[in-house]
Amino acid sequence: MASDEFHVKLYRKFQTFFQEAEKKRRWNPVEDIPWSDINPDAPENLALCAETFLGVESYLPDYIRGGLEAVRASSVAQRWFTANWGYEELKHSMALTEYLVRSGKRTEEQMFDFQAKLMEEEWERPFDTGRKMSIYGMFQEMATFVIYLRHEKLALEHSDKALATVYRLNARDEIAHARFYEDVTRVYLEEDRDGTVADLAHVAKRFAMPGVGLVPDYDKRIEVMRGEGKMDRDIFLKKVYFPLLKRLDVNRRELVAAAAAERKAAKAERDAAE
Repeated sequence: MASDEFHVKLYRKFQTFFQEAEKKRRWNPVEDIPWSDINPDAPENLALCAETFLGVESYLPDYIRGGLEAVRASSVAQRWFTANWGYEELKHSMALTEYLVRSGKRTEEQMFDFQAKLMEEEWERPFDTGRKMSIYGMFQEMATFVIYLRHEKLALEHSDKALATVYRLNARDEIAHARFYEDVTRVYLEEDRDGTVADLAHVAKRFAMPGVGLVPDYDKRIEVMRGEGKMDRDIFLKKVYFPLLKRLDVNRRELVAAAAAERKAAKAERDAAE
């Protein structure tokens, strides 16, 4: 059972997040993109990457459902954040769809068919508690921010200012989401450091980006993205994992000890079952 102080701290973190979003980050996916600056001659690889991002973003109903289930009993701040997060993420899907259609790379009919194909699969949340899902969200949102920045640069290299703007605005939301999840994780550490460090080790070991095994032809798409700014394990460690640990003031010795304790507990459980 979380303390009253825990709930108060998270509520204040959400108030700050929401006020900054209202004042500094609100944008319109139709009106705030320089659509006249689309480069219709940009290579298909750019469109394929944008379509893949859209595919991952399109499991929004599952993300919201899973996110709310995970934090339903945690705190009002986390519930409200999940609702706000869904609103901001849907704009990413809208902007990517607008780009693909306005650029002539895809038709509206192709987009509807793609969305229908996506909904044949269902995303399930990878972790069972609000704390673990907050840690997962921290890693995932930060990784997505890094990826979007890499693709903004790629779009500019191909003189597509419209697509670059989509990625820049998406990235701005993603880093705000990552920072909120980081704040939540920091409050969890203050409330229960040992348990939170154990969850950090647990989630990091099993982390995978959403969309794996869900988006149609995912493996083929990833092969294209390998040369176009894909997030690999080395980049994840260098740009996401280690910087976040430093910001949270969690050292690697703590994580190693937590991982060892988890392995010991799992072995004891297996031995008891046998």
